[in-house]
Amino acid sequence: MIIPLNQTRADVATAPAPTATYIPAPAEFYRQRGPARDSFQRHINYLRISLTDRCNFRCLYCMPEHGAHFAPRDELLTDAELLRVVQAAAAVGFEKIRLTGGEPTLRRNIIEIVRGIAATPGIREISMTTNGLRLADTAQQLKDAGLTRVNISIDSLDPAKFRSMTRGGDFARVWAGIEAAERVGFRPMKLNAVVVRGLNDDEVADLARLTLDQPWQLRFIEMMPLAGVGELAEQSVVPTTEIIAKLEQVYGPLEFVGWFGSDPARTYRLPGGQGTLGFISSITEPFCSTCNRMRLTADGKLHLCLLRDNELDLRSALRGGASDDDLAALMRQAVWLKPWGHGLPDGIKPTLRGMSELGG
Repeated sequence: MIIPLNQTRADVATAPAPTATYIPAPAEFYRQRGPARDSFQRHINYLRISLTDRCNFRCLYCMPEHGAHFAPRDELLTDAELLRVVQAAAAVGFEKIRLTGGEPTLRRNIIEIVRGIAATPGIREISMTTNGLRLADTAQQLKDAGLTRVNISIDSLDPAKFRSMTRGGDFARVWAGIEAAERVGFRPMKLNAVVVRGLNDDEVADLARLTLDQPWQLRFIEMMPLAGVGELAEQSVVPTTEIIAKLEQVYGPLEFVGWFGSDPARTYRLPGGQGTLGFISSITEPFCSTCNRMRLTADGKLHLCLLRDNELDLRSALRGGASDDDLAALMRQAVWLKPWGHGLPDGIKPTLRGMSELGG
């Protein structure tokens, strides 16, 4: 069911996930125009779309080593359904799309999907978060189809440690993907590193060094307590303040560049660096007040906040005869119901979905 509109903000923040039943949105949502805003007047214009819950890595901060469950193919949105959601999103003011997974390059017809999104009126940016394993072979095709930039995960520069953290990843192929992304003109280039205590926290200075000679942004991300890795996350979060202290021991004081709008990364620069460092502190320094995003899971649920379980089922609407206006109204309603923040300081630990299902 859809969460009732008369619930208080506190109720919405802690409400259970709706069940998979399509109910048309109230009439007032059909009459609204202009960009969608939530009940806290944040402009929500960024949709992260998980194309698949499958991945060719098993990163220890993302998925359990054994026992991961994946949705049957008929439960995933089809290409046509996915593009209908994008069109509905654009109709209510979403402008930015990020393709995620699992690993998005595993999705069949990925090039055609990118091309279809790029052709949607109102969408001005399409980006992708990828592990880079297939990027050397697909970067040019993705660029030609309309992809504007990529974020590539690179948690270690040591091939053996990289293989261990990803449970089988090939560092050389990922680095070839980074070089291909640079070559075809995906800019600004952003590299993501999830810092895990006892595994790669001793490498933060080496990772940061990549920004000395390259105009890239290396983003250090705090590990998050999602399904399958919650216990590890509780023990292994490395706070941003600790990472910065490690870097300043090596390089001296970092230069604060800025914190730009709804970008979750606080941006710094090494002395003399061409690129920048981004710090995403979801756990120790939340940025909920500037959040502008929602997530579409591969099985068609609109996920209202990464670290909460509130969802609205669009797949049932799509397969139950919803019109384009119905879909737009449902998306506008979902935006209105978006919780203020993740609530982790209160001890709330969402466990229903893992990162590979939500797309980060």
